[in-house]
Amino acid sequence: MEIARAAAGLFVRQGLRATRAEDIAQAAGVAPRTFYRYFASKEEAVAPLYAAGAERWTDAVAAAPADLPLPQVLEHAVHHTLTPGAGVSAASWELVRTLIRLTDSSPALGKVWAEVCHAAETRLAEVLEGRASGGSGGVGGSEGAGGSGGVRGSEGSSGSGGAVGSEGSGGAGEAVGSEGSGGAGRVRGSEGSSGSGGSDNVGTGAGGVPVNSSALRFAAAVAGAAVRVAVESWAAGTAPASGPKGPAALALRNLEALRAFPWAELVEG
Repeated sequence: MEIARAAAGLFVRQGLRATRAEDIAQAAGVAPRTFYRYFASKEEAVAPLYAAGAERWTDAVAAAPADLPLPQVLEHAVHHTLTPGAGVSAASWELVRTLIRLTDSSPALGKVWAEVCHAAETRLAEVLEGRASGGSGGVGGSEGAGGSGGVRGSEGSSGSGGAVGSEGSGGAGEAVGSEGSGGAGRVRGSEGSSGSGGSDNVGTGAGGVPVNSSALRFAAAVAGAAVRVAVESWAAGTAPASGPKGPAALALRNLEALRAFPWAELVEG
């Protein structure tokens, strides 16, 4: 994660275009060959930061009280991951804004973000499957909704959909990355990794059984898109991270529009 935080800091301070992979390696205190052992390009270096925030989101969905219906589970996860101060400080959210804005001007970075978001949907489908089968709680529908995609973050994992990183790990200006994380980031093609390259074992549910249900994948994609669009829309503007135009409020508003969405039918069916 040290390489990822170094890359984010340089991207913010001097811009993506002006930053070389060698600059990131130097800032992280590693040799260039070590950088390329973990990442194929400078853009890939921030993938663990995109993924780390999604890990918190997915964990919040999985850990929500078992008796909550799915719409309330998703709302619970929004409050616990997209609200400034709930793991990510307001200052860190400003770094999130910059890293997401950069995806608009850099096709290569946009590809990294898209891959992380796709992995997030896959992981969320696994979590929804687990809850539907009784592993983490029920799914039934109820009034009100919130939600998003998510996935395992930090070193050697996959993800996105939520905020970038979590409070408790130092880095570019504020706390970014997974809580208490260290190391050099994500090994390309290593077991369990994702973002750009990664494990071949994608889309597996409980017991390693593939999540083949198109309904589950669709439900995860809808939930993930609702929060991803909220975070991207907030990042494109100038509103503070808290308040009625912050990412949490926008995500809840997006999912309020899905009040009649057949969550239970898709996930439990």
